[in-house]
Amino acid sequence: MKNNRFLLAVCIAVPLLIGGLSALLSGGGMQDFAMLEKPPLSPPGWLFPVVWTVLYVLMGIASYLVLSSQADSIEIQKALSVYFYQLLVNFLWPVFFFDFGWYLFSFFWLLLLWALIVVTIRRFWQISRPAAYLMVPYLLWVTFAGYLNLGIWWLN
Repeated sequence: MKNNRFLLAVCIAVPLLIGGLSALLSGGGMQDFAMLEKPPLSPPGWLFPVVWTVLYVLMGIASYLVLSSQADSIEIQKALSVYFYQLLVNFLWPVFFFDFGWYLFSFFWLLLLWALIVVTIRRFWQISRPAAYLMVPYLLWVTFAGYLNLGIWWLN
């Protein structure tokens, strides 16, 4: 499949819309979050939406590279299936954390997300190495988020 700007736009829009909807659903919990004791190295609140926006764009580009590759359609389908599972898990984490205040559960949910990102990276690697590399900042951020999540549970 050759370059397709519309497909690229859709691939970028999907994670942005999923992340935006999740933020809308969990936005009410942000007031409670501001009152929590946080671990060292916690970034300011304004940084989270900026980082997530960049990560969602990178995820979208990565999914586009996989979708538009010349790889076997079964392999593309397998890779994108895991990608969409991790997006679903990503979508639910803020609801569990911010809305329900399930900090320890959210940490374990984040471990599931982390594992799904690793599997996504491995599947993307087999199809498009640039796509796999674009997912690495996401994995690193979720690793950091795990530290923050566990620290918030511990301190509160």
